[in-house]
Amino acid sequence: MHGRSSASRAQWLWEWVKSISVAVVIFLLVRTFLIEAFRIPTGSMERTLLVGDFLLVNKVVYGAPIPGTELRLPGLREPRRGEIVVFVNPEDGRTNFVKRVVGVPGDTLEMRGGALYVNGSRQDESYAHNLDPAADSYSPKFEWQRDFLAPWARGRVYRPTRDNWGPIVVPDGHYFALGDNRDNSLDSRYWGFVPRRLVKGRPLIIYYSFDRNGNHPFPWILDARWERVGDFVK
Repeated sequence: MHGRSSASRAQWLWEWVKSISVAVVIFLLVRTFLIEAFRIPTGSMERTLLVGDFLLVNKVVYGAPIPGTELRLPGLREPRRGEIVVFVNPEDGRTNFVKRVVGVPGDTLEMRGGALYVNGSRQDESYAHNLDPAADSYSPKFEWQRDFLAPWARGRVYRPTRDNWGPIVVPDGHYFALGDNRDNSLDSRYWGFVPRRLVKGRPLIIYYSFDRNGNHPFPWILDARWERVGDFVK
């Protein structure tokens, strides 16, 4: 009897270990190749996305990277102008950023007084806001743009600022991404284009949100923004 009891416990333990292992493998596969959770840490995308929003990111649409390699799975399509994407910060190669694609390969981009022009046409960006034009200033970080000026703009005096720059041409295999909060966004204006290989996916939905500035002892419960839960990202 004792032997059968021990064998039964061992069989139960083995089945439990197998179940947990399968669950872990499935979770890792889903997270690596299908869907990944992402948290908004800064206000660069306000009012579209708020600090404390938690997103589910679709990694299938652009093709998920294969860990440890330079390869990625075939995607359904390429990122499009106007889409919000998650990508790895080109400067440090580690931090995840979420911004909106405003320029795709071959586009000529320019900003005048905070208004964005793509291929000569002013864009209607209802999602973007620039509430502090007086803060428009030059920064040495904008100097990278000189190497990508449109041919007709080269050779002239060029002093780019936050709200006035270009025209620059987006090279092949790269994208230009801006935060919707143009007054407070560290984006392509400062560190350059986003290589295609660093694009991870497209946010789908806000699955949770809470106000990190709340004064309650349990802000993830008492300061939850339940009205944002389930909103699609667009």
